[in-house]
Amino acid sequence: MDDVQTNTKVTRVDSTEAANQLIDMLRAKYGELMIHQSGGCCDGSTPMCFGKGEFILGDSDVQLGEVHGVGFYMSESQFAYWEHTHLTLDAIPGMGGQFSYDNGTGMRFHIRSRLYSDEEWAVLEKTPVKHCG
Repeated sequence: MDDVQTNTKVTRVDSTEAANQLIDMLRAKYGELMIHQSGGCCDGSTPMCFGKGEFILGDSDVQLGEVHGVGFYMSESQFAYWEHTHLTLDAIPGMGGQFSYDNGTGMRFHIRSRLYSDEEWAVLEKTPVKHCG
């Protein structure tokens, strides 16, 4: 999965230092974690943090990768819309999703995105996401 020209790994999802600090805080309190990118409804399109295995993944979920040692998932139908977009998990001041572990910390997970370059996409289109079911 290395880009031959730049010799850097092309990923579908990364995290900022602020997100890593929030993950560390939540991991210390709750143990192993997982993040599922919500597809809408009550909390909009919010990254939701749960204890590993507390959110039941099904055949319609895919794993985009890991951020700071935490699996990052979303529904396959949502991924179809975001497939050409690199995601960066960040943490900003605010209230987390109602059922997410970041709720009540004063910080909340937030997604930033950008389109892949042609070179990045050439690498990624040869590397399918992992289906969870």
